[in-house]
Amino acid sequence: MKKIYVVLLLLGISLAGFAQTKNDPAKNDPAAKVILDAVSAKFKTFTTVSASFSYKVENAAGKALSTKTGTIQMKGTKYKVVFSGQEIFCNGVTVWNYDKGANEVTINKLDNSSGTVTPQKLFTNFYDKDFLYMLNGEKKVGNKVILEIEMTPVDKSKAFHKVYLQIDKATNTIYSTRVLENAGNRYSYTVTSMKTNQALNDNVFTFDKKKYPKAEEIDLR
Repeated sequence: MKKIYVVLLLLGISLAGFAQTKNDPAKNDPAAKVILDAVSAKFKTFTTVSASFSYKVENAAGKALSTKTGTIQMKGTKYKVVFSGQEIFCNGVTVWNYDKGANEVTINKLDNSSGTVTPQKLFTNFYDKDFLYMLNGEKKVGNKVILEIEMTPVDKSKAFHKVYLQIDKATNTIYSTRVLENAGNRYSYTVTSMKTNQALNDNVFTFDKKKYPKAEEIDLR
């Protein structure tokens, strides 16, 4: 479960359990806010999102410790994440977390409180309360022009001290995220492909018992 939440963190550049600390707008870079607002506004225009991503963990010296891939699909309040032997299904009411290694599925009600992390919330304007941010500039990555925003958490007790968000200038979408932990490890996520506004059947977001006939169910609802 922890691995999935780390990925959700990177997908939206936030962390589960963030305190809703008030930010001082005067300390933020107006140019960075324009870009972040554009990313949030663009995401809200998508009826569906299907994306593939790579996930990399490095130590403080920059040595790669692991590299994995995953996928995410979103539609309204519904989502499905597949990553490193885990699958999370959410139909907007219920959340199923399937662990392939243990062959078990944990079932919970979706908590719609403000403190709950979902992929949809992580793509919207989380930054206004949780971070101080500044625009570092732009650079070319392959054939893309990338805008980099440096983000510092308002709450200094958090386990990380810096986030670098890279945005595709042409599409106003997140290209990659890099989180620097206080302990030294670095976590990064890069979008390898993304399709939007395509038809997604609602059954994609519901755990189908028939496809996992021997899975043990742990119902916490």
